[in-house]
Order: sequence, then structure tokens, then C-alpha cells
Amino acid sequence: MSQTPYDHYLSILRNTAIEAGEKIMEIREGKLGVSYKDDQSPVTIADQAAEKIILRDLMKIAPDIPVVAEERASSGYIPAVNDKFWLVDPLDGTKEFIAGGTDFTVNIGLIENGIPTFGIIYTPAAGDLYIARNPTTATVQKVKSGKLIGEEKRINVRNAKTDNLTALASKSHLDEKTGAFLDNLNVKDKISAGSSLKFCVVAMGKADIYPRFGPTMEWDIAAGHAILNAAGGSVTNPDGTPFKYNKPDFRNGPFIAMGNMKL
Repeated sequence: MSQTPYDHYLSILRNTAIEAGEKIMEIREGKLGVSYKDDQSPVTIADQAAEKIILRDLMKIAPDIPVVAEERASSGYIPAVNDKFWLVDPLDGTKEFIAGGTDFTVNIGLIENGIPTFGIIYTPAAGDLYIARNPTTATVQKVKSGKLIGEEKRINVRNAKTDNLTALASKSHLDEKTGAFLDNLNVKDKISAGSSLKFCVVAMGKADIYPRFGPTMEWDIAAGHAILNAAGGSVTNPDGTPFKYNKPDFRNGPFIAMGNMKL
């Protein structure tokens, strides 16, 4: 694959994501240390340990780029950002993680001029590393025992058949508005998945659409958005306008993540 301006980030951060994931799995074998944020969402010592690993390496490779990271943000530290910044969710799908499920992810995304251009998602339980190497190239590679194995494979969305759609819904956060939106489409099959893994399922061409009307934060979706874009998909507002980042409080409104299709 040809070299890109993002290759320096990738050479370090794919191993960072794997290391964070290995730490999460190590902690899962012991006491999770569950506590609750002001919004009553759970946080574990695994979230905090993984974020520490990611922040360490981001400071090494790009000390001039601000980092908005979920756990630091929830404790009140949000740096001033400009047109280029990192968004980090060290453990998306904490509820799934606590419950003993497998749909939880490590997420690192880069925002440039309001758009995610580079991203990494690692699924520690499944051992899959998804990467937006640049804005037009998405890949997946297997991980075993903390090491990359096998071939790094290009992934692409599929061409949707609007009369035979496969839709994704959240395992933990399916709300009434999202359900109503899906009811108005020609959905023949629904897949339930947790965390930012839903973006990867669409990027792999295994589903067509993932609508979300419930609350999310920018760090929840930046890496997944980058990967989906790079695989040929898109994330828009419900009215079809582009979905942008660096919003007040980094809080998202509703969005529609899609493969190769139009509403």
C-alpha cells in the first residue's frame, strides 16, 4: 500500500490500541472496579488504564495536537481544540464489557477541519483491528496474543438494495425514535451489536445502515466514522447534511451511518 501522511501515526497507534485492549482483557480477569459518572453511565478501571496508555503514546507522536479523551473529559479536563485534534474513547461498550459480552472497543480518531480522517478501532475480545489508514483506505487485520497476524485486508461497504436492507441496532441503547426510523425503511433484517463495532459491520459490507437518535458523544463515533468513510460509506445528519465535529460540549445529535446508499 502506498505511503500516506498518516503512516507515522499508524506505525505507533495500532500497537497502542492493541496494548490498551490487552490491558482491558487483563483487568477483566480480575476486579473491574465499577463506578458511575454524573450521567449514571458506568466506568471501570479498565477504561482509565486503557486511556492512560493511549494518551501516553499520543503525547509522544503528536504533542502539538490536542486530545479530547472520554475519561479526562468526564473529570472536567477538556483542552482547547482547533481544526485538528484527537478523539479517544478507550473502552466503548462499557456496559457490554461489564456484562461479560464481547462487543466493546478501543477507539482513536483524528479530526481535521470537522471531518474524521484517520481512525483505529480494536475489538479486544474478538481480536480484530480496524483501521482508516487515510480518508479512502480502510482495512482489518487479526490480532492474537497481542500480536498482528495474517494479512491486512482492505474492506469496503456494499451496494445497498433499498428494498432489502440490513440494519444495525444498539444492544444497549435502542430508543423509540431510532425504532420508528427503521420502521419506515424496507428493512428485511436487523442485526444487534454493541459499541462502535456497528460502524465496522457496515464498513465490512455486512449491513447497510445504522441510525442513531439517542445521545452519543463525538469520541464514541469518530474512529468508526473515519473507518466507514474510508470504506466508501458515510455518516450524515438525518436531513442528509454532512455530520461535523467540534460541536459544543462535543455532544452529538442524531446521525445516520450508511454504506453505499441514499435515503
